[in-house]
Amino acid sequence: MAKTSGLGDALFIAGFNSSGDIQQLGRIGGGPALLNFTAIDKAAYERQGGLRDGAIEYTAFFNHVAAGVGTHERLSVLPRTDQIVTYCQGTLLGNPAASLVSKQINYDPSRGDDGMFTFGVSAQANGFGLEWGQQLTAGLRTDTAATNGTGIDTLASAAFGGQAYLQVAAFTGTDVTVKVQDSADNVTFADVAGFNFTQVTGGAPLAERIALGNTATLRRYLRAATVTTGGFTSLTFAVNVIKNEIAGVTF
Repeated sequence: MAKTSGLGDALFIAGFNSSGDIQQLGRIGGGPALLNFTAIDKAAYERQGGLRDGAIEYTAFFNHVAAGVGTHERLSVLPRTDQIVTYCQGTLLGNPAASLVSKQINYDPSRGDDGMFTFGVSAQANGFGLEWGQQLTAGLRTDTAATNGTGIDTLASAAFGGQAYLQVAAFTGTDVTVKVQDSADNVTFADVAGFNFTQVTGGAPLAERIALGNTATLRRYLRAATVTTGGFTSLTFAVNVIKNEIAGVTF
């Protein structure tokens, strides 16, 4: 795989596409806390993993939108509810993406000597650690009818479960359900039991995380599909899927 830059990245916050208002990403990290299990008879540290954690930190431009629908208007209220944040490294199908169920803990302004006015934001994990996966949509995808997306190759089947994140930026219609499907040959796909998001009937922007049991099988190829019962005219959304590669993943 060739080295790439950070050009053309994206950041979605609780379904809202903030990409055009983000100057830079800082920490995108996580992992278990290190617990010190070093006994007095040891000459070096012994450690075990503790609770999982994660954070996505970023710098936002000050872009006030009079209609009240911009990034500033959403971040400045310091919401107390969970905010699902997804960072896309590029916006190509199958590219890496990191998602986090988080609490936004700050919105700190900084005015530089040159006049630059920006805000520092830290999204801290809540209930789950940071999760890296692959994009099942090329950044934001817009469906105007029920659609089967293009599959991505995860290289092999695995029986360790998985997680998925949905970001819905806009919706017009009666209802739509986004689901993850899998395939052994990238031709014949089937629904993965329990891997469909809550039916969308309005309220965009919105976001959701779903998870399978950690013994569920996900076959080699995965895709995002949309289905409807009452019809819809437009859904703009992004999906990040995490396919667990080891047994016993816990959160």
